[in-house]
Parts: sequence; C-alpha cells; structure tokens
Amino acid sequence: MRLVLAASLAVVLSGCGTASGLADRDQLAPAAKPGVNGGSASAGNPGTGKPGTGKPSTNESGTNESGAGAPAPDAAIPANPAKLAAGLEATTTALYRGIDAWTRSKAAQPPQDVVLYALHHQRIYRTLARNAKLSAAVIAKLPKPIAAEARDNAKAVGKLLSMARPISDARRKKMRLAEAEPAATLRGHMVKAEKRFGVEWEVLAAIMLVETKFGRVRSASSTGAQGPMQFMPGTWKAYGMGGDVQNAKDAIMAAANYLKATGAPRNYRRAVFAYNHDVRYVDAVLVHAAQIKRDPRSYYAYYNWQVFVLSAKGDVRLTGPR
Repeated sequence: MRLVLAASLAVVLSGCGTASGLADRDQLAPAAKPGVNGGSASAGNPGTGKPGTGKPSTNESGTNESGAGAPAPDAAIPANPAKLAAGLEATTTALYRGIDAWTRSKAAQPPQDVVLYALHHQRIYRTLARNAKLSAAVIAKLPKPIAAEARDNAKAVGKLLSMARPISDARRKKMRLAEAEPAATLRGHMVKAEKRFGVEWEVLAAIMLVETKFGRVRSASSTGAQGPMQFMPGTWKAYGMGGDVQNAKDAIMAAANYLKATGAPRNYRRAVFAYNHDVRYVDAVLVHAAQIKRDPRSYYAYYNWQVFVLSAKGDVRLTGPR
C-alpha cells in the first residue's frame, strides 16, 4: 500500500510507521507497493487535534501536575537497565490503569494522564528498539507478562524504524496533521468490517497504527497513497466500494475488503504483504495485532502513541503534549 510509514509509521511507527505513512511516521524507504499503501502518514494530538498545543505544567521533579504524577512529555529515559525496567513497569501499570478508568467512563477523549503515560511508553520502546543490548537487559528484569509485551513491542518498533528514512524540514513542515476520531468510534468501524469480511479488527487496528497513527497523518505519501489507511488510487477504485478514501469508516472497510481478497483471514502474512511488500512491515503489523488480541488495552495505548518523523538530526515529535 505504501511505504512511508506515517511519517507514519514512519516513525509514527509506534511509534512505528511505514511507507509513507506508517503510524510513527518516520519515513520508510519505499518498498514495492501494490496499490494500497504507497506510503504512510500519521500525526495528531489526541487531546486537541492540534500539534504543539496543550502544554502541561511541570514541577521541578519533571512530573506533570495536571496528569497526576505522569511523566512530563520529554522526561529523560534512563540508560541504566534496572532503572529503565522499573520505569517501564511503572509506566505500563499506570497506563493500563488509566485506560481502564477511561474506557469505563465512556469519555470520547483520553484523560491527560493516559496521553502522557502513553507518550512515555512509546518513547521507551523507541529507545529499546534502537539498542538490542539495553533491550535484552531491561526485558530480563521485567515480570513475565510485561516482559512478553515489551519483547514484542520492541521488536515491532524496531522493524518499522529499520524501514524509516529521514525527511527534509521542508517536507515535514508541509505535512498535514489532524485529530484522530475517537478510539471507540474507530474500533466500532473495525469490528463492523470484521463482521462483514472476516478480517480481525486487531489486524486492521495494527495497520492503521502503522500507516497514519489512526488517521492523524492526513498528507498523501510520497508515492501518492491517500487516506487513513493509505490507498493508492487504483487500489481504492477496485476495493473502495464507492466510498471516500479520506473517510475513516470507508477506508477501514476497504482495507478489510482488500485484505480478504489477498488472503485473509486464512493467510494474514500473505494479505499484509500484499498491503506493503516488505516482510518487516508484515512482522510489525502482526506483532502489534497479536499484542492487541492478548490485551485489548494495548489498542488504547497504541491509539495514544504520537507521530514522530526522522530528521537529519534525529527524532522529531509532531503531535502530542508539549
């Protein structure tokens, strides 16, 4: 479908991203894309939908006062394995506790503590994905349930980052970002698509994460892929069923239609490879999907991961609290 990883996946990539839009939106090197995902795009501030807004106040310790002790947006990530393991365990526990409260409340938008914990969670995995020695040391110190999740997240994010390429400041400034539709609304679209086409909603969620960080990246990819699921025009014409490529509901339904036509649910690897011709993309999508199936709260955690892109000087975060 595309290759830029939502500046996406690009490094939106889960901080992850792919082709031109993979969720993290780091930028991926173009892989031969059939027609869906010519690139990725991902960005947006879940709280406000406007990048660079919503500055939480912090105290001298670096904690966010309005986020009930949640880490500040740019809190330092420890280099010491024991400290980082303790931080990841505490962050994951607090994040999931916050997600439980949020989903019980039926509120459309996540509370500030969930946004902040999810950002810290994402930044930790971006760090682990780039340092195999540190990752192994940290995972060895985690309790088993969190260790399994950490191993998978670090693997998936690492796959996506390996596909990413820096983008110029000029291109970054031209990226169009927007607020994602509410997490519950998007999940509802995915569940309906699963019922119609038999494609698991978790796989659709993982693709949307990687491609555009759930629709936060609105720019077309460098190869012309469009919309929250990054379809090439010809593929959209064949599988879009007359819908609007920019509409999340229509795009999710079309993605399920395309995946079914290319092998799902019998062969997800084949279907996801048809979406983006890179085995790293396939591995990352299926790992994220498996984690969502293992713990549905992961969907809400991933929903709050922000859009990052790679520059010549390193990571640049485009969305989320400042």
